[in-house]
Formats: sequence, C-alpha cells, structure tokens
Amino acid sequence: MRIAANGISIEVQDEGPAGGEPLVLVMGLGMQLIAWPDELVRALVARGFRVVRLDNRDIGLSQHFDELGVPNLAWMAMRWALRLPVHAPYRMADMARDVIGVLDTLGIPSAHVCGASMGGMIAQHLGFGHADRVRSLTLMMTTSGARALPGPGPAVRHAMLARPASPRPDDVVAHLTRLMALIGSPGYRPDPERLQQRLRASVQRSWHPAGTARQLLAILADGDRSPMLSRITAPTSVIHGEADALVPVAAGRDLVRRIAGAQGDFIPGMGHDLPLELLPRFAERIAETAARARP
Repeated sequence: MRIAANGISIEVQDEGPAGGEPLVLVMGLGMQLIAWPDELVRALVARGFRVVRLDNRDIGLSQHFDELGVPNLAWMAMRWALRLPVHAPYRMADMARDVIGVLDTLGIPSAHVCGASMGGMIAQHLGFGHADRVRSLTLMMTTSGARALPGPGPAVRHAMLARPASPRPDDVVAHLTRLMALIGSPGYRPDPERLQQRLRASVQRSWHPAGTARQLLAILADGDRSPMLSRITAPTSVIHGEADALVPVAAGRDLVRRIAGAQGDFIPGMGHDLPLELLPRFAERIAETAARARP
C-alpha cells in the first residue's frame, strides 16, 4: 500500500499481527522492499513481530524525484575524495524522517529497526536522531562512513558505477547478475535460478537508476556519522560478512567499537547480500536484539 509520510508518498508492506512488536526493515542503495527475502519476513512474523517494509524514497513504488536531475557521480566522488562539500538534493536524515513518517501514519509510537547497507546508515540516523522512536537496532553490512575505513576495490567501484548494455529487462538483469557475482557471498553462492527470478521480479516491479544515483549522492553527502554514534542508546547488534567486498568487515567492527553495548556477529564466507542459508541466523539475531530492549 502507498501512504503519505513526511510529506511524500511511500510504498509500504505491513505484515504480521497488528498487536505484535513493530519491526521496520530498511533496505539499501537502489534496493526495493522485496529485496528482503519473504523467508526472512515469515520467520520474523512467526516470532510475533509486526514487520513493516518500505521502498525508500526515489526507488521502487515510492515517490521518485526525477525533477531534481541526475547527478554527475564521478565529479561528486572526486569532490568527496578531495574533502570538498558534496551537495545532494536530499540527505540520509531526510530518509530517516521518511521512516518516522511511516511510523506516524501507521500509528506506531516506536519500533525495532533493522537496516541493511544504506538502510543501516538510515538506521544510524534513527538511532541518534530519533532515539525515542527506536526500541532496538540491527545494523547489517553497513558503515559509519569514517574516512579511515577501507572501501571497495577498483573492480567493485567500477561495477557500481557501470550501466547495463540497454534498458531492456534482459540486459538489466545481466548487469545486476554480474554485480552480485562480485559483491555476493563467496561462501553461500545463490541458486542461479532463484537469483534470476528475484532480480527479474525487481526489474519488472521498478527499475529506476536515476533514483539510485541520487541515493548514492546522499550517501556521499552524509559523510562521517561516527561522532554521533555515541548518542545511540538502543540495544544494538551488528551483522557483517567477513567476505564483504563492497563494505569490508572492518566497518562492522568499527560500529561495534563506537556504539555502546553493541554486539557483533561477523560471519565467514558472507558478502554483501542476504544468503538463504543465513536467514534463520539473521532472524534469531534480530529477535535476540529486540529481546534486549524489553524490561
């Protein structure tokens, strides 16, 4: 369903018992709410959670911002590298306020939050900027943005900025398949047919690269969140793959050091994806983190 939140239109899926503990799942760069595997959602609902998924602004079926133009990412990345200001049409803090707007519209005073990749950056903003609305935080394969942390290698950076051969669905799926081969989990390779089905479903639902570019610009403009992490008081867990080629595991270990009481789950063989074999482990970790928030 599409709802009004923070003054814009946001696509939401709300599943599980109405009286269950609310849990918001926030997905990463260019990824839609369907990137959260249904198996994970069912496992969380079975644990009694009311699971709310959303398409972040500018992606999926949520409101797009094409009137803001397509950024020159190469130029903005150079400005970031030179420590010059990076100007974005919206920021991570705006995307965090979108999540708060979703909670407001659904009548949810506070919720557990799980964010993956860019969604984990949004979750950090929720944790230190909206502490009264966050019961617990699970941060998956994400980073504080501290400049001293290692980043992706040249092959991954090139793949992230590359474009499909054409907008045809087959070419887009082929492009995404090549990207996932680079950043996915080497210890948990997906079933090729399942991967193709999921990627094709995503492309058919919405393919909006201009929105992804603006989201990436928002990440660059957000900079280093580490000075604010000490303000996070919610029980926090960090899940990170030791084989993550996009956001190296040092970023996850850095979050555990910076957030008081944070617990880390660092998984050998896991990259920058949500392997089917690890979904029960993720569900258990999210539930354990939520339990730490209860009296």
